Amino acid sequence: MSESNKIYLPSSGPSAWQQFLAEPEKQWRTGYSAKTLAHSWEASSGLPPEVARLFPAEAELLIAIPEHKVPLPGGRRESQNDVFALIRHGEKTCAAMIEGKVREPFGPTVGEWMAEASPGKILRMAYLCKILGLEGVPSGSIRYQLLHRTASAIIESRRFKTDEAAMIVHSFAQDKVWFSDFASFAAILGGNVVPDEVVELDLKSGTRLRLGWATGDATFLEV
Repeated sequence: MSESNKIYLPSSGPSAWQQFLAEPEKQWRTGYSAKTLAHSWEASSGLPPEVARLFPAEAELLIAIPEHKVPLPGGRRESQNDVFALIRHGEKTCAAMIEGKVREPFGPTVGEWMAEASPGKILRMAYLCKILGLEGVPSGSIRYQLLHRTASAIIESRRFKTDEAAMIVHSFAQDKVWFSDFASFAAILGGNVVPDEVVELDLKSGTRLRLGWATGDATFLEV
């Protein structure tokens, strides 16, 4: 990340988020995750209530950065996270990555992503496994996106020296489509997740991790 990318300006509203998308015209659509997430977070005075419920009482949003990029080894493409949030609850601070979803899947599986893997992909996968405290490459059915989003939270937790990291799926699909993929991912880390609750894990890598699935307010699908 260049030095100029470390200066952030206050948001002027939900539409300000569009400019940071990888494909601004294609991704900014009513009923899809990017626009829905922006309106939900901007409308909240702090954390959206369904996200706040995944933390102890009186969780406070300190700062939120849309489309936050976290560099990873093994290639030029960073992990571009929908929202990076610093959250305080009680005497603790948390570095949280928020993955917004409506009906979009979590992308390729590990098996698909690693097919005929380049040296760069092999290096990146080894790095992600180390960050997550995994002893080897996970099952080919696990979604690769969930690996690097969670690793991003841990990386930023270490950089900001927070007490814990979190990766939260903020889904506005009321039927909780793709939750099974999230549950399978949590299981490889030793977690048993259910929608709208949180699981706290102590990873072998030494990080305290909070995993959760928050069901968003469906009214934001229409803005």
